[in-house]
Amino acid sequence: MADSDEDYVYDEESGEWLPASELAAKQAAASVVEVRDAVGNLLADGDQVTLIKDLTVKGAGQTLKQGTLIKSIRLTGDAQEIDCRFDGIKGLVLRAEFVRKR
Repeated sequence: MADSDEDYVYDEESGEWLPASELAAKQAAASVVEVRDAVGNLLADGDQVTLIKDLTVKGAGQTLKQGTLIKSIRLTGDAQEIDCRFDGIKGLVLRAEFVRKR
């Protein structure tokens, strides 16, 4: 059982009184965004991905070819976008539907 001096908070979703630490952990777990690639693999910060189709990069005047390896991605908090680096292109953001985890 929880410590007797811990504050309890009413959880409106479940209709129960929960310890404040337990409710905070529950809310933190609910706010985590899952980002999945084109095949359904779960992506994480630092993963390497490969492009599954040719992509024209707006503003850079170049095309990233299918099979191009992108190293060390970062998740943005959006379920469909990943932030990454590529030689000669700053601030590259790709849609998760166009990549496959390596």
